[in-house]
Amino acid sequence: MAEDFWSPVGLSVRVAILSGIIVFIFGTLIARLLARKKFRGQLFIETLIILPLVLPPSVVGFLLIVIFGKNSPGGRSIEWLFHQPVMFTWWAAVIASVVVAFPLMYQSAKTGFEGIDSDIENAARVDGANEWKVFIGVALPLAAKSIVAGAILSFARALGEFGATLMFAGNIPEKTQTIPTAIYVAMDSGDMETAWMWVGMMVLISFAMLMLVHLIKD
Repeated sequence: MAEDFWSPVGLSVRVAILSGIIVFIFGTLIARLLARKKFRGQLFIETLIILPLVLPPSVVGFLLIVIFGKNSPGGRSIEWLFHQPVMFTWWAAVIASVVVAFPLMYQSAKTGFEGIDSDIENAARVDGANEWKVFIGVALPLAAKSIVAGAILSFARALGEFGATLMFAGNIPEKTQTIPTAIYVAMDSGDMETAWMWVGMMVLISFAMLMLVHLIKD
């Protein structure tokens, strides 16, 4: 019973950590780029980035299957490289979590970068700093609160991802079963005690993370 209980917990944490790292890196870099650069088509790109926030999880899962499914170019490429399909693996859960969590990281980081006084960055450039040094030494520290808040929210979102993960990664015990899918199965089978234990854990983790975000921003 203990192994059955902790297996989804361990997988959920691994998925959330890995997807959180991916989202943190690419979300911060893309937010920095789009916060400072203006170009034609930017509105379209930003809308596309944020779209998973408003799409039903089943639609996100469907699109992931279309893009990475066994019969798709993306799916065949992955199978050729790694000698196995990505669907119904824990990597599928990571991809689904990245897609749904990325908008939160992007929006928060972009807000932080847009709040930086450009005169401060220009002063660093006048002193001889290149763009990379301006980014690392000036932009990141000044936008740190928003970036960290975005990272926490993204981790929490990845930890709680359900719909797209269920469609794309499935619900295979000890392989792709995360806490949200395990709760679904426990309720469906009438095991309310175990379901409540997982629910309580998720509520406590999510509450603690939201509190941390508020403390960081204050």
